[in-house]
Amino acid sequence: MRDNNQKTVLVLGASGYIGGRLVPLLLDKGYKVRAGARNPDKLSCRDYAGHPAFEPVRVNVLDQESLDKACEGCGAVFYLVHSMGPGPRGKNDFSSKDRTAAQNMVQSAEKSGLEQIIYLGGLGDQGKDLSHHLKSRLEVGEIMQKGPVPVTFLKAAMIMGSGSASFEVMRYLVERLPVMITPRWVHTRSQPIAVSNVLEYLSGCLYNPGAMGQTFEIGGPDIVTYAQLFNIYTEEAGLPRRLIIPVPFLTPKLSSYWIHLITPVPSSLARPLAEGLKNPVVCKENRIRDIIPQKLLSCREAIRLALDRVAQEKVDTCWSDAGEVNAPEWVACSDTAYSGGNIYEIAYEIRLSLPPDRIWPAIESIGGKKGWYHGDFLWRIRGVMDKLMGGSGYREGRRVQNELRYGDTVDFWRVILVKKFEQLRFLAEMKVPGQAVLEFDLFPEDKNQTILVQRARFYPKGLWGLIYWKTSAPVHIWLFKGMLKKVAKSSKAKILDGPSKVKDRENRCRLL
Repeated sequence: MRDNNQKTVLVLGASGYIGGRLVPLLLDKGYKVRAGARNPDKLSCRDYAGHPAFEPVRVNVLDQESLDKACEGCGAVFYLVHSMGPGPRGKNDFSSKDRTAAQNMVQSAEKSGLEQIIYLGGLGDQGKDLSHHLKSRLEVGEIMQKGPVPVTFLKAAMIMGSGSASFEVMRYLVERLPVMITPRWVHTRSQPIAVSNVLEYLSGCLYNPGAMGQTFEIGGPDIVTYAQLFNIYTEEAGLPRRLIIPVPFLTPKLSSYWIHLITPVPSSLARPLAEGLKNPVVCKENRIRDIIPQKLLSCREAIRLALDRVAQEKVDTCWSDAGEVNAPEWVACSDTAYSGGNIYEIAYEIRLSLPPDRIWPAIESIGGKKGWYHGDFLWRIRGVMDKLMGGSGYREGRRVQNELRYGDTVDFWRVILVKKFEQLRFLAEMKVPGQAVLEFDLFPEDKNQTILVQRARFYPKGLWGLIYWKTSAPVHIWLFKGMLKKVAKSSKAKILDGPSKVKDRENRCRLL
């Protein structure tokens, strides 16, 4: 019999919250891992990117050809993708996308001769009261189970871990609201499971004869209501006890708007999550505990561990970083003239008395708890406005404070390029009538000096885009000059010249 560890294992959704943690675990266990993602660049800066058994691959589960190619030569696949999010014109069409993707997976698995599919879905009973999101997750499992390749289907309730969407919703609600007006779902029973336990179950199912073709319900040792969970969090976080008042008139839709306003989770994700909270999610069987024994963390232990990871800035993956990164084509242009229209720009530079490696930490740690160095109150006002308009808002955080990776989110920006000691690019995810990019470039000079260039570029959409840019330009100029001075202060560098408009634009502009 072949050594299972010599077979390549495909992880679909490798840049996501679970996938980003499963890949290094499989590598540690000795497997060859092919990590599939729509943006494999998001994997290039992970700690395991240089591992000899690691292979990134670009794949879209909605594209049959790319999925077929990704599956070639693999023995098993972990299916960790789903399309939960807003569809065209605000309609949620994630279920149809997930249905198509599951059918594609069945075909690719058969063509490539896969031995096993391992799918992580949601816990819940089929019925008219089951949320749209949970129905879709169950449907995906059922579609794949109809194929010829054995499927191991793990059904999980709320996953507890630093950076998970469910944990972040709970964290922000409890920390920000001393009095919580909640829907009746606050008394719904749930069986949360720690993310570390989920990962052990996933990896333990791989090539395990006892797990082949089986469906398992996975949960932790505690069955609690969400109100009890909030109280446990309050105690572990050292907060005063919260007053929880359930009311009958808060619908899932209203709950999602409330979650959107109070937490960093957008309404497009909050709504399907809120709809699922009305459904009891408790395991009816625990067979997997005998097949893959492990110590299951209690809710209190899982929350304590998650809070420790947040405090130590050791959050490996975060829900907000799992989205697709789509850098616009115009971003790669080095000139303000663009075939699709005009690109507007504000660029300032400052000469500092230290080399780039001494300036870089102040650039890389921008946002989150540190803020944006200058005019933070304006950034926060802009974030509130964005929230009210249905945007992401000022998410008030980042995965960790002192490190940035491609695809990370920082408040209402997403990282689209990071080259240590050289370049940093953010793409705006706030609601604007166009597309906006914020850029930092460090150019080394003689005698251990650095030219730091800060540039904002904007591609307007229609008349409102032009009006937005023209009216906001004076504020941006004030902000950027102040930011450059504060970066110098944070770096403990002496300002030798500037801030001033970029003098030598041709030599102060790098292509993406």
